[in-house]
Amino acid sequence: MTLGVSAAMLSTSMMPLTSCTQAQRENPLLETSTLPYGAPDFSKIQPTDYLPAFEAAIQQKRDEIAQIVENKDSATFENTILAFEESGKTLDRVARTFFAIVEADKTDEISEIEKKVQPMLTDLDNEISFNKALFERIRQVYDRDHATLQGEDQKLLEETYKYFVRCGALLPDDKMARMKEINLRISELQTQWGDMVPAATNDAVVWVDKKEDLAGLSEADIAQCAKDAESRGGKAPYAIVIVNTTQQALLSSLDNRELRKKVYEASIHRADGTGKYNTFPLVVEIAKLRAEQAEIMGYPNYASYSLEKTMAKTPENVYAFLKNLIRQYTPKAQAETKDIEAFARKTQGADFQLQPYDRFYYSAKMKKELLAISDDEVKPYFNVDSVLINGVFYAANRVYGLTFKERTDIPTYHPDMRVFEVFDKNGKEKALFYCDYYRRPTKRGGAWMDGFQKQSRQRHELPIIFNVCNNAKAPEGQPSLLTWDEVTTLFHEFGHALHGILSDCQYNSLSGTSVARDFVEMPSQFNESFASIPEVFDHYARHCKTGEAMPAELKERMLKSITFQTAYSLGENLAATCIDLAWHMLSSKEIPTADNALAFETEALKQVGLLDAQIPPRYYTSYFNHVWGGGYAAGYYSYLWTEVLAVNIADVFARRGALKPETGQELCDKILSRGNTGDLMQMFTDFTGMQQPDAASLLKARGL
Repeated sequence: MTLGVSAAMLSTSMMPLTSCTQAQRENPLLETSTLPYGAPDFSKIQPTDYLPAFEAAIQQKRDEIAQIVENKDSATFENTILAFEESGKTLDRVARTFFAIVEADKTDEISEIEKKVQPMLTDLDNEISFNKALFERIRQVYDRDHATLQGEDQKLLEETYKYFVRCGALLPDDKMARMKEINLRISELQTQWGDMVPAATNDAVVWVDKKEDLAGLSEADIAQCAKDAESRGGKAPYAIVIVNTTQQALLSSLDNRELRKKVYEASIHRADGTGKYNTFPLVVEIAKLRAEQAEIMGYPNYASYSLEKTMAKTPENVYAFLKNLIRQYTPKAQAETKDIEAFARKTQGADFQLQPYDRFYYSAKMKKELLAISDDEVKPYFNVDSVLINGVFYAANRVYGLTFKERTDIPTYHPDMRVFEVFDKNGKEKALFYCDYYRRPTKRGGAWMDGFQKQSRQRHELPIIFNVCNNAKAPEGQPSLLTWDEVTTLFHEFGHALHGILSDCQYNSLSGTSVARDFVEMPSQFNESFASIPEVFDHYARHCKTGEAMPAELKERMLKSITFQTAYSLGENLAATCIDLAWHMLSSKEIPTADNALAFETEALKQVGLLDAQIPPRYYTSYFNHVWGGGYAAGYYSYLWTEVLAVNIADVFARRGALKPETGQELCDKILSRGNTGDLMQMFTDFTGMQQPDAASLLKARGL
């Protein structure tokens, strides 16, 4: 679960272009949309529109930057900082629309366009970041006005100045030239990564010839396997699709041990070179270039460079946080593994050796025996439509006063999408919210939030936000049912959406989710807490056929099962986090070769005490999209870090009344509406009254 960060989302913002002729038709991407909120008009946009739209919008951005630089007047906040903030609005619109499609509906045609667009955007970003005349004007304003400006004006000036400094604006010419080369090469490599990993994941599908080999799966799951096989070419009657994480949910039900092994190995080997895909050459080159970037900027490694702008500040602080968790987690994990293996041996014999592809299967059986609960028993109560309307939206209404009205008149990029207009407690228009919940071969794995438009009072723009997931879509006429994990994912991603929807900031670049990586996951982690609050749970957990609420006895067993054997989920996250940090703590000379990347990963896990075959990383290096394709390099720890913040905030809600509107309004006023307009730790303190987060709450919340 992640916050979507498109690689080409330039940190600079953007000015309207009235029209631009492409062949014999107007390019809809270069026109101001006439749809509500300025939503992209997907009924008019064609793939062939994107490249000329980028070309025109990039040129416009260049012209606007030139106007700032060539201004003969002395540099001021208005003619330099504000002008820079407001430059490139057209490019912002084009890029946000295009990269939404890249992530969620990446056809071969879109992929080819991306390969042309990314270098263009990187060149532009380099031009701007290393424009000495532009930076000199920004520095003049910073040196003269930073101490006297107030509020968001001061924050905008500070963030703009720091952005240029961190990009290398103060570097000598030779180092600046090298930074440009590095930026361009990383962009090229990430584009290759973005093509290879989804292709590898799709190729890793496990084909199944006989229905009896799928014994243990529900009829709905078997039907989904048949549908997946058909959509992927029908090489066999059934297909088990590999999702983005290491473990695969179907392994909890699949009786056939050899097939479980085959699925697990297809997952972990999807991109490590044992098949036709190998991402390690991309990984080691990206890692080496990042390390070189950091060294040019005067840092020992990329983690030190990257973490400077976060709440954690240093790798040492992150490791101290992680080591404390690892110390407390390890005995819990060992006991959990021992219990599962002992349970399996009751039926498989005293010599049975538990394997990672067995763990979910016997854990599920153990849970069913001890707690009398299984996914198949509760899934009929988790219809995706009810979870969204009667759960996610209901909680947002109770806590923040938001109401939602479906809009069927606004075009989308795929028929599976739905669009809702959001109103505040006074009935005033607040946002548009799109949801795209079902998996397809053209969509990358995982779940994320992003937006076609951010909130900005300066621009008179309201947010247009979307959530994307990868849930299985039921056959026509049948309800699409979710697991509990998928339920919490909907709440999680909508927490990100709320961060965008409730934003009330002057400037686009400071609004919504434009916060440090180790703060941005807090609203989403916190929003998960509403999924299990009794009043909310009872409102959405209704049988897909009868509409009846989940019986109290089943609900009690189900909610008790949430914290059953939770050491695994913590361990897989810790392991992935430590892999991320290990790569980014290296100097450029220490980066291993592609052939040694796997050995390096193994040794890194061993060094921190997390080399555990039973609890593998949530993502191995070769398909760790957050780190190599997304914006989480040296930052994957933020999921655990922000979970602490979220648990602390949930404790405040629990004390005051979980659905109390006054508490929701206070959270909105002090955190959710403020974007990156103030000190993030101070925002946390202002709401909770705590000077520092309490990490002990995380283990308690997880039942550990």
